[in-house]
Amino acid sequence: MFKQILNRLPRKPSKSGNTLEGGGGSITSPNSSNNSRKNDLASKRNVNSSDTSFSGLHPTPNSGLDYGNKASHPVFSKLNGNIVASFEALPSFRDVPNSEKQNLFIRKLSLCCIIFDFTDPTKNLKEKDTKRQTLMELLDYVSTANGKFPEIVMQGIVQMVSTNLFRAFTSPPRENRFLEGFDVEEEEPSMDPAWSHLQIVYDILLRFVSSHETDAKLAKRYIDHSFILRLLDLFDSEDPREREYLKMVLHRTYGKFMVHRPFIRKAINNIFYRFIFETEKHNGIAELLEILGSIINGFALPLKEEHKLFLVRALIPLHKPKCLPTYHQQLSYCITQYVEKDCKLADTVIRGMLKYWPITNSSKEVMFLGEMEEVLEATQPAEFQRCMVPLFRQIGRCVSSSHFQVAERALFLWNNDPIENLIKQNRRVILPLIFPALEKNARNHWNPAVQSLTLNVHKIFSDTDPELFEECLHKFEEDEAQEKEIKVKREATWKHLEEIAAMKIASNEPVLVS
Repeated sequence: MFKQILNRLPRKPSKSGNTLEGGGGSITSPNSSNNSRKNDLASKRNVNSSDTSFSGLHPTPNSGLDYGNKASHPVFSKLNGNIVASFEALPSFRDVPNSEKQNLFIRKLSLCCIIFDFTDPTKNLKEKDTKRQTLMELLDYVSTANGKFPEIVMQGIVQMVSTNLFRAFTSPPRENRFLEGFDVEEEEPSMDPAWSHLQIVYDILLRFVSSHETDAKLAKRYIDHSFILRLLDLFDSEDPREREYLKMVLHRTYGKFMVHRPFIRKAINNIFYRFIFETEKHNGIAELLEILGSIINGFALPLKEEHKLFLVRALIPLHKPKCLPTYHQQLSYCITQYVEKDCKLADTVIRGMLKYWPITNSSKEVMFLGEMEEVLEATQPAEFQRCMVPLFRQIGRCVSSSHFQVAERALFLWNNDPIENLIKQNRRVILPLIFPALEKNARNHWNPAVQSLTLNVHKIFSDTDPELFEECLHKFEEDEAQEKEIKVKREATWKHLEEIAAMKIASNEPVLVS
């Protein structure tokens, strides 16, 4: 009777899986019966691949086949609040039939969604090495694919890539060190300790985007606007190796997904706006400009209004930040590309640069002069005439600069044949503007090299148009005499004021001088 009563009591359910803390999901125990595995196998063979689910951080051990007796299922444990996986490597692709490689590939992708802590180099060494080997196998699979990637594979690749790459940067705050600009190159770049894994993930993404087996129309569902924005956020990484990979990935993405091109340009635009007008801090401006240089080179003529606005609103204002030296070479290339594409933009570019011309930063001024030379080489005479008056007023100030590198760089413009020809053609306007600076340099400049270059420019003008040179010299001497006369009068006035003040020093009445 007791047995009958006990049999009627509800039994405690058997523990069939390990529940993940905080995740709510469960992983089926490897000790499940063989019959249930066979039933699962039979049912999964008949299911269409598009119905297969891909779970990001919780790989399902029983998806696909149980290859041999290898312990291929991850066992999770909780450590310091993070889910850590201790698992054995899945079978190699060489060890399974072709019909099962796709399922194995998806399982490996799922396994690689588990993230390890690289801040402690002694932690989970075996698991980290296993994941790295698995990532290498995934890279080889993507590189040697012979057929179009199905949608389930694309979804898995993008999810694995997103899980590994899209993260918050943990480096210490940069504070104001980027505002100085010139010390950035001397500092050691911050290297990501997880790079041994991240590099392979970037290789997988790069091969996937570049592969002829990737159908752009299908892949754009997963490489969408959200994915691109998060990819662009990574350009602020302090690791130069990561930025180099990002540059290649974004460039290939721009080339493959034509539908995303306007969005990518707009997103880069917004990064520049935030950098110029808000933060002046970003690690990836040079890489983004390098991508844009290639994009601008491919612009069709005539240029769209959108592209001209990008030049005026984003590229030209990029001359403003103090950290210009970190990306000036790439910026100069983009600006020159615009002028070569459309010569009418030369006036816009030159006036824009004059607007942001540095006043107290001599190193930056030398860079401006170098870029201005490249722009002037591509400038046509008609456009040159529109902006030559404000341009050569500024060049005159540079020629007479007490900083010898600035003066020297400005005088080097006359060593460039196309620019020298433009100056000679418009000498009647230009020479009166810069003659005072040339004459003062020749007489008083402290640097012998600057004096020598000034005399060479003197000779160019005197040989080209002696009459104009004599006119300018006569005008300069008249102005100099007039300045001396004004100076004498000013000194006499001050002397008179001092005499009157001395006479009435004993009295308290105010001194009034007409």
